[in-house]
Amino acid sequence: MNNLPRAAIIFAGGGTGGHFYPAVAIADRVVELTRDRVNIDITFMGTRRGIEYRMRDKIAYPLELINIRGLVRSFTLKNLLVPFIVISALIRALSLLNKINPAVVVGTGGYVSWPILKAASMKKVPYVLQEQNSYPGLVTRQMSPGARCTFLGFESAARHLKNGSKTQVTGNPVRATMTNADRSEAAKYFDLDQNKRTILIFGGSQGARAINQNILSFLQANELPDNIQLLWQIGTRDYKEVAAQAGSRVTGCALLPFVERMDYAYAIADIAIARAGALTLAELAACSVPSILVPYPYAAEDHQRHNAEDFVRQGTALLIDERELNTVSLIKRAIESIDSGECDKMAKASAIANQNRVPAVDIIAEEIIKIVTERTIGEAGD
Repeated sequence: MNNLPRAAIIFAGGGTGGHFYPAVAIADRVVELTRDRVNIDITFMGTRRGIEYRMRDKIAYPLELINIRGLVRSFTLKNLLVPFIVISALIRALSLLNKINPAVVVGTGGYVSWPILKAASMKKVPYVLQEQNSYPGLVTRQMSPGARCTFLGFESAARHLKNGSKTQVTGNPVRATMTNADRSEAAKYFDLDQNKRTILIFGGSQGARAINQNILSFLQANELPDNIQLLWQIGTRDYKEVAAQAGSRVTGCALLPFVERMDYAYAIADIAIARAGALTLAELAACSVPSILVPYPYAAEDHQRHNAEDFVRQGTALLIDERELNTVSLIKRAIESIDSGECDKMAKASAIANQNRVPAVDIIAEEIIKIVTERTIGEAGD
């Protein structure tokens, strides 16, 4: 048993991978950086309906559940129950805060983060926020004035926050393992040819129907060039139907309902066709993968378009609106980008940007550790 001080940290964020995986990346880095300094006890907060519950056995931290849900945007009687659910969730959060006694609370977004952040504010426990998108979520907009710091994935997010919010633009945190994969190992994992140019296609765990249909339309009318192969995450919802329709047109390609090893996917990808969620963009940037981005048109405040536009300005991505998919072939555009050298130029621009970028996960972890150190030293001196 070592004699290092102990400190607890609560991470609250989930519902989707865009909120959950940044929290995991930060938590892992905090633990790694404090091994010889502080014994850190990390607890995650989430709901039974979110991805955090499905992934509970694959992370190294206990998960405490809070029963809360957001408002349904259309009229429904279920919304009448929301105030009672919120009050119950806040009581649960206060109880957990008293039990765990954290040095700091970290909120990474999603409605599940609100009760514990509000409880932290009420109990004078310091908290920090990490906002992934160019347009901040409701919880970030509400809670940022009281945060020790709000770490932003996009500089443009700052103008949507209330006066008095302390912010730092870091980019979005990515797990360190995401950038360490080898192309030849990735080729073996997916049973692909490492010498062919690979187009990675994905639209999230459920897939993106508009993207899938656009890819299918190309394949039904054209053969893939001999030097091109696809790594296509179709999504669990449409996998059987789309794979059947693609048929022999994708011989030698990898079609999957879901890709668990995204590190391998990025390692073998020469260009990606994807939505413009903040987590996706952070991973593409960290791995220097150029992309054709098709923003989800119904995202809140059209934030995926704003996310994508930042990458276009950096010269690392192309943007195609979903409404253009009736006349524009994503595969054809990707092949043109590869053949013209445009793809390689975008990859180079991304790699150069990475050389000058301190990993977001390091900046955020160090700031959290600073708060933990202040609190543990203060308690030791009392």
